[in-house]
Amino acid sequence: MSDASRRDTLPADRHTRGAAKHEIPEAMRKDVRLLGGLLGQVLTEYGSAGLFEDVEALRELAISALEDPGSDALARAEELVDSFSAERAEEVARAFACYFHLTNLAEEQHRVRTLRARDGDVPLAEQRASDSVAAAFSHLAEEVGREEAARRLARLEFHPVLTAHPTEARRNAVAAAVRRIGTLLDQRDDPRLGRGALEENHRELLEEVDNMWRTAQLRPSNPSPLDEVRTSLAVFDASLVDVFVASYRRLDDWLQGDERGLRAVKAPAFVRLGTWIGGDRDGNPNVTASVTRQAAAQSAERILTALEAAARRAGLGLTLDDRFAEPSPALQSLWARQRQLDRELADQVAAHSPGESHRRVLLFVTERIAATRRRDADLSYPDAAALRADLAVVQESLVQAGAARAAHGSLQDLIWLVETFGFHLSEMEVRQHSKVHGQTLAWLDDPDSVPSPAVPPEEVLETFRAVAAVQERHGVDACRRYIVSFTQSAQNLADVYTLAERALGSADAAPVLDVIPLFETFDDLQAAPAILDEMLALEPVRRRLEQTGRRVEVMLGYSDSAKDVGPVSATLALYEAQARIAAWARENDIALTQFHGRGGALGRGGGPANRAIMAQPPHSVDLRFKVTEQGEVISARYGNPDIAVRHIEQVAAATLMASAPSTERRNSQAAERYKDLASRLDAVSRERFFELIRADGFAPWFAEVTPQEEIGLLAIGSRPSRRGLSVESLEDLRAIPWNFAWTQARINLTGWFGLGSALEAVGDLDLLRRAYAEWPLFATMIDNVEMSLAKTDRRIAVRYLELGDRTDLAEKVVTELDLTTRWVLDITGHERLLEGHRVLGRAVQLRNPYVDALSLLQLRALRTLRDSSRELDAREVEDQQRLLLLTLKGVAAGLQNTG
Repeated sequence: MSDASRRDTLPADRHTRGAAKHEIPEAMRKDVRLLGGLLGQVLTEYGSAGLFEDVEALRELAISALEDPGSDALARAEELVDSFSAERAEEVARAFACYFHLTNLAEEQHRVRTLRARDGDVPLAEQRASDSVAAAFSHLAEEVGREEAARRLARLEFHPVLTAHPTEARRNAVAAAVRRIGTLLDQRDDPRLGRGALEENHRELLEEVDNMWRTAQLRPSNPSPLDEVRTSLAVFDASLVDVFVASYRRLDDWLQGDERGLRAVKAPAFVRLGTWIGGDRDGNPNVTASVTRQAAAQSAERILTALEAAARRAGLGLTLDDRFAEPSPALQSLWARQRQLDRELADQVAAHSPGESHRRVLLFVTERIAATRRRDADLSYPDAAALRADLAVVQESLVQAGAARAAHGSLQDLIWLVETFGFHLSEMEVRQHSKVHGQTLAWLDDPDSVPSPAVPPEEVLETFRAVAAVQERHGVDACRRYIVSFTQSAQNLADVYTLAERALGSADAAPVLDVIPLFETFDDLQAAPAILDEMLALEPVRRRLEQTGRRVEVMLGYSDSAKDVGPVSATLALYEAQARIAAWARENDIALTQFHGRGGALGRGGGPANRAIMAQPPHSVDLRFKVTEQGEVISARYGNPDIAVRHIEQVAAATLMASAPSTERRNSQAAERYKDLASRLDAVSRERFFELIRADGFAPWFAEVTPQEEIGLLAIGSRPSRRGLSVESLEDLRAIPWNFAWTQARINLTGWFGLGSALEAVGDLDLLRRAYAEWPLFATMIDNVEMSLAKTDRRIAVRYLELGDRTDLAEKVVTELDLTTRWVLDITGHERLLEGHRVLGRAVQLRNPYVDALSLLQLRALRTLRDSSRELDAREVEDQQRLLLLTLKGVAAGLQNTG
C-alpha cells in the first residue's frame, strides 16, 4: 500500500471523522440542482471536449472520499488531478470556483426564504432575547421595568466599521454577476410567476451563469484604495441605504403596537456607519492624503444623492391639501425663508404644488439637498443638522394638522436616514502606526536623525491637513477619529496632537480629533489601564472630554494578540483586558466604547457576533458596540437586505441585553467561579503554542506547508501582506495572511491550536462540561473552535504538511488537531462536529467535497512550483501560478473567508 493510501485509511473513530450529516431542505436542494445544472450546461456548451466529464469525475470521487474515508477515492482523485493538462486543470478550477459562488447563493436564498417564513410567526413570548430587538426589550423590561428599558433603548448604539482588509477574494465583476443571479433566483420564489415568466427567468439565469463562467476570476492587478471605496459603496447602494431604516421601522412598529404610524417614533436611529477604507494607512503606502479626501467626497456624493432621492419621493407623495392639513405658522415661516433663498425656484415648486404647503416645502428641501451635493453655496445646507431641523418643522406641522400617518411614514424614514448617515454616509477613521508618528516628529526636529523614515514626513503632515479639509467640507463627524496602531504609551497619543498642530500651524487651526489607542499585542493589552491613566493627563484629551461628555473609545486588536500567544490565551487576555478597561472607565467617570477589531476568521475574533457580545465582561458593552466588518464579511452580512436586517437585529438585541442585570451577574459569577480553570487553560495553551511557533525554523516551514508566499501574488487588496521583512520573521507577517494561509491548507490552526493540550491538562470532563453550561465565554470559545475544526480536513491537511521536511512540526499539528477534536466532542457531548449546528453543518456538508477537489488542484500547483528537481520555463511557471491563484480564490469562496 502506498503512503497516500495509508494516510487515507486512518482509523475513522468519532474523534477523527468529519462533520455531522444534516438533511438538506428540498427547496434548497432544488436551487442547488438548478444552478448546478445550468453550470453543467454551460460547461458542455463551452466547447472544451471532455471538460464537463472531467469535472463530474473529480466531483464524484471527492464525494466518495468523504462518504467512505476508508476507500481509495481520494488517492484516485489525486491521480486524476495529476493527469490534467495545465489548461484542463485551470478550467476545472474555474468550474469549481463558479460552483461555490452558485452554492453560496442557493444557501443564502434558503436563509432568506426561512427568515421570510418565520417573520411574525414566532410569538414574542417564545422568542429568545437574542432573536430581535423587540424580544430583547421585552426581556429587559421584565428585569428593570419598561421605563428604564426605554431609557436604555434610547442610548443604544451599534457602530459597524467597514474595512478593506482582507478584501473579498471575488472580483467586483464576479460579485456583480453573483448579485444578478441572486436576484433572478429570488424571483423564482414569487408564487405569481406563470410558466412563461419562469421560462424567461430560466433563460436569464443561464445567460448570467454563462457570463460568470466567461468572466476572468483573477484581477489583472491589485485594486487601488479608491477601487475598494467603490466596492464598499456598491454594498451601500445594494442594501445599506435601506436596511438600517428597515430595522428601525420594525422595532418601532412593535413598540407602538396598534398605534404604529399614529404617534411619535420610539425607535432611535441606533446605527452609525464607520469606515477605514481610504483612511487606514498603517502599512499601506497607497492610502495617501489625497485618497482620504477623495474617499470622503465619494461617500458624501453617494449619501447626498440618496437623501435627495428619498426627499423627492417623500415630497411628491405628500399631496395633502391645505384645507385638510392646515400648515402651521412654523411651516409658513420656513416657506418664507425658502422663498428668500431663491424666489424663482420657490415659484416653480409652488406652481407644481398648488394649495399643498407641506409638499412644496419638502420639495424645496429636496432642491437644497441637491444644491448641497453640487456645492452651490447660495442654496446648500450648512450641515445635516440644518436639514434635520427643516424636516422637524414639516413633521410637527403635519402632526398639528392631524395628519399623523403622513408625519410618521416616509418622512420619518427620511429623518432616520439623515440621523444615521448625515452628509458623510460613513465616519472616516484614519489609522497609522505609532512608530510613524515618532519618526516624523524626530525627522522634523532633526532630519539627519531619521535618514529613511517609513513614511515621508510631508505625507504624514498632509494627512492632518486632509482631515481638516474633510471636516470643513463635510462636517466634524465625517472624519474625527484617529487610531494609533501599536499604542504602547500615552506619548504615542500625544504625538498625534503635536503633529496636527505642526501640520496646521496651531492648536486652534488643527482639526477636531478623537485619538483612539489600539492595543494589539498581549503585553499591550496587559498595560492598557496604565496607559489610559496617563492619557487622561494630556491637555488635548481633557479638553475633548469636556466637549464630548467624557466619551472615550479604546480599540482592542484580536488578530495580533492571537498570533502573539495563540487563540486560547488571546481570548482570555482580551476578556481580562476588557474587564480592566471597563473598571478603569467606571473609576474615572468615562462613557466608554470598546472598539473590537475582529476579522472573519475565528483566529481573528470571528464567529457569531451576538454570542460574543453576550459573553463580554460586566459594564464593558454598556449599550455601545463597535466592531470592524472586514472583507467578505461585509457582503455576507450586508449584501442581502433580509440577511442584513436579521444581523442588525441580532447584534442590537445582544448589545441591549449585555447590560441586563441577569447577563452581567451571570458573566461575573462565571468568571469568578472558573478563574482557576481560565488560568490553567491560559498557561498550558500558550506553552503549547510557543512550542510550535518558536521552534527553530518554524517560519520557513510555515511558508513551505501553506501557500503563504503565494498569497502575496493574489490581487485582492491594496494593502501589502507583509510590513517589509522576509518570511524568516513571523513578527512582521500580517495577521490576515497568517490566517488565510492556514485556512487554505485546510488546517485552520489559528482557530484552535493549543486548546486540546490545555483541556487534556485539566482532564476533568465534569468540570469542563459544567463550565460549558455555565460560563458564556468558555461556551462561545468551544463552539467557535468546533466550527473551525469542522472546516479543517485532516486528510487534506496531512498532504499540505508533507510539503515541508519537518515531520516533528507536522506531528505537533496533527496530534493537537486530534486532541482538540476529541475534547471538544466530549465536552459538547456530540458524536460528530457541528451536530448541534444545523445551518452551518449543512453548509460545510454541501461544500467540503468540492473544496477538497480544489485543494488537490492547489497541492498539484504547489508541488510543481516547489519541485527543485524540475526546471520550469516561464510559461510553465505562469500556468502553475495562475492555477494556484484560481484555487486560492475558489477555496476562499468555498470556506467563505480570506482570514
